[in-house]
Amino acid sequence: MRIGTCGLARTSMQVQVQDDKGGELPPGETGEIAVIGPPVFAGYHDNPSANAKSFRDGWFLTGDLGLMDAQGFLYLTGRSSDMFISGGSNIHPREIEEKLLTHPDLSEAIVMGVPDPAWGKARLAVCVPRTGTTPDPQAVLDWLAPRVAGYKRPKRLLIWDVLPKSAYGKMIRDELIARNQWPLAGC
Repeated sequence: MRIGTCGLARTSMQVQVQDDKGGELPPGETGEIAVIGPPVFAGYHDNPSANAKSFRDGWFLTGDLGLMDAQGFLYLTGRSSDMFISGGSNIHPREIEEKLLTHPDLSEAIVMGVPDPAWGKARLAVCVPRTGTTPDPQAVLDWLAPRVAGYKRPKRLLIWDVLPKSAYGKMIRDELIARNQWPLAGC
């Protein structure tokens, strides 16, 4: 086992990282995780549209994004539903969120794409400070600069006291995006 991986495919299962056409990606490239084998369920009962979205050439599309290394170890990088396009580049929020969470003054972070006339989607981060800290948004962005490629860095960072969460404690990204109250100036 390797730290940070989901491990190897189990017996009787095949796991692939696929591009958007169903082609297997080479080691180290990010795509959607697809599985096939006897343990995979046969499909959704009486729901052909869900089956059409979830299966391609017999492979079940998990909705998870990841990459596989040369030895076959699988790494999760996010959810396909969270990915957005900003200025023509695919942005995977989880990667940026994980970097933000290494900042000593932040306890929570969520990155999303919000509508922007120039970029299609502007990169916005909303963060919660650790108790007893008052991080400056620009200082956090400056700290992040050498840690994340420029095209991935949030254009704007907001500090909130709390983020909305589901009953399970999961941050509700869709609810934040739907608020559509994001100031576009500066993004």
